[in-house]
Amino acid sequence: MIVKSIKLQNFRNYRELDLAFDERTNIFCGDNAQGKTNILEAVYLSGTTRSHKGSRDRDMIYFGEEEAHLRTLIQKGDMEYQIDIHLKKNRAKGIAINGVPIRKASELFGIANFVFFSPEDLGIIKQGPAERRRFLDMELCQLDKVYLHHLSAYHRVLNQRNKLLKDLSFHPELLDTLDVWDMQLAEYGKKVIEGRERFIEALGEIVHKIHENLSGGKESLQVNYEKNVSSEELYEHIRRNREKDVRMKTTSVGPHRDDLLFMTDGIDIRKFGSQGQQRTAALSLKLSEIELVKQEIQDTPVLLLDDVLSELDQNRQNYLLNSIHDIQTMITCTGLDEFVGHRFSINKIFRVVEGSVSGEN
Repeated sequence: MIVKSIKLQNFRNYRELDLAFDERTNIFCGDNAQGKTNILEAVYLSGTTRSHKGSRDRDMIYFGEEEAHLRTLIQKGDMEYQIDIHLKKNRAKGIAINGVPIRKASELFGIANFVFFSPEDLGIIKQGPAERRRFLDMELCQLDKVYLHHLSAYHRVLNQRNKLLKDLSFHPELLDTLDVWDMQLAEYGKKVIEGRERFIEALGEIVHKIHENLSGGKESLQVNYEKNVSSEELYEHIRRNREKDVRMKTTSVGPHRDDLLFMTDGIDIRKFGSQGQQRTAALSLKLSEIELVKQEIQDTPVLLLDDVLSELDQNRQNYLLNSIHDIQTMITCTGLDEFVGHRFSINKIFRVVEGSVSGEN
């Protein structure tokens, strides 16, 4: 698949922007804080309905305006899709595919697949569990609409249960209604855990090979799923921890507390790995994500690289650039020096200055 073009109106620092992309390598070059990342964010939003940074809709609208519009043209095989997204400050966003409004954002999933790689991702190994769960969910939701449904339902029930736990201090008579939420939490949580198990098993096989190549055969990386509780025991643990949950006013067990474990030659590199090991593992993880998407959808995703090259040494830069020659890539950078010496084809360059973009071939 490729993104052919995007039009923005009142999005972030862009009043009006109309860009046509090359089907291979697109470079967005400019100083920091000029709006390069905003373009990648808009592309990602067009296929996933959400910001890669988790920003609220209202925060992506040009200052002083009430609405923003994005129109993206995507080519997938012999099919062309026009995706329109209408962001509103005080209401839910509107989405249309080929001019037809859709009721649920999930209807958009499956048309486009993106892999977003930012400097923050290089720290995914040493950051908190929430970042690693976010990595899991962002990719799984693009690949599997059923998983998206189960995850959304799980979080909806989780929020309702937590609200009830807080309300019990004032309305203890509502305690018996916890049974309903416990059953639903276990039902959807079981599906979330099973989806993550399948994903990590498939990812683990790919990441092992890539990391071995990336480290020159010196290291072997294993990715393990650290479940807070197994799918079979989830309901039992929810029931067993009810008294604690009532006391703490929050749900203490479930997949919202899962994590990933990264092992290199028997060492937990989250805790004991060097920064170089952690960065290499993070790069292996992202490259594996690309390969897994290829396998799952029998097509290529679009890769969005946000100022990552400046954070990598030359060997890791070379490996990354050599790995993405066959997919559409959008790269932000502060200077083209990062590409000097690479046998790397740059198909289109966009200069970004204070929200103004000029293209050159």
